[in-house]
Amino acid sequence: MVNRTITSFDGVAIAYSVSGTAETALVFIHGGMSNRSDWDGQHDAFSGRFRVIAPDLAGHGESGRNRREWGMPQFARDVVAVMDAEHVSRAVLIGSSLGGPVAIEAALLAPGRVLAIIGVDTLQDLGRTIDADMMNHAADEWRKDPKASLDRGLKFLLHDDMDPDLYEDIRRRMSRTPPEVVCAMYRSFGGYNAGKVAAEIKPPIRCICGDKIPIDIEAVRRVVPDFDAVVLWNIGHYPMLECPDEFNRRLGRYLDELGVIPSLTASRADSSGG
Repeated sequence: MVNRTITSFDGVAIAYSVSGTAETALVFIHGGMSNRSDWDGQHDAFSGRFRVIAPDLAGHGESGRNRREWGMPQFARDVVAVMDAEHVSRAVLIGSSLGGPVAIEAALLAPGRVLAIIGVDTLQDLGRTIDADMMNHAADEWRKDPKASLDRGLKFLLHDDMDPDLYEDIRRRMSRTPPEVVCAMYRSFGGYNAGKVAAEIKPPIRCICGDKIPIDIEAVRRVVPDFDAVVLWNIGHYPMLECPDEFNRRLGRYLDELGVIPSLTASRADSSGG
């Protein structure tokens, strides 16, 4: 794995990791208040067959925080900047949580280069406009008490019986995001509707979800006809961390079914996981 840094469209430094040398890239996009280390378990699993790229979005991880205008389109431009730097012409975008709509926005910016989008516990309500008042309230609550807001969020996203060490690890990761970044992101999401963008793009969309947040597959298909999802029982918001072997198997199967490269069944992900 090699770590690199490039400059995004607005001068913000974007850090990312890359492994493998294949033409087809898997670009892993983390969720809000997280970072690219969420995907460390996918480098070894997939870099033998693909190029694996994982950026830190602006305001997260080792990337810069000096962004003036926040939002899904801006995060998508971070992703495309990394794709440009790595000369990626064939990519599958894999986005967790916030990374799902970011992947959709990036596909709009990079037509013909994105073969498919795979969401990870995301897009359950694709087509719904995010309520601006709700996002402003969330930002106000986070500004007043980040710890309490984080605890409420984790209770909503994770199962009570999950491994306590993993819970604390996820909590530590999320708590590192500066409050001013969190608040700016929340406010920027008000009025956003990923479904409007998804209806404009051509790549198929698949999802690997936990069971904490219900997903109505048929409702999503009314927005994106070429959509499917698998739900993992007793798994929360971070399948790649909570059940990495199962997640890699499911991801490998989706990649195989989508036919993004030939002979994927021989990939290391399938041979190691069964």
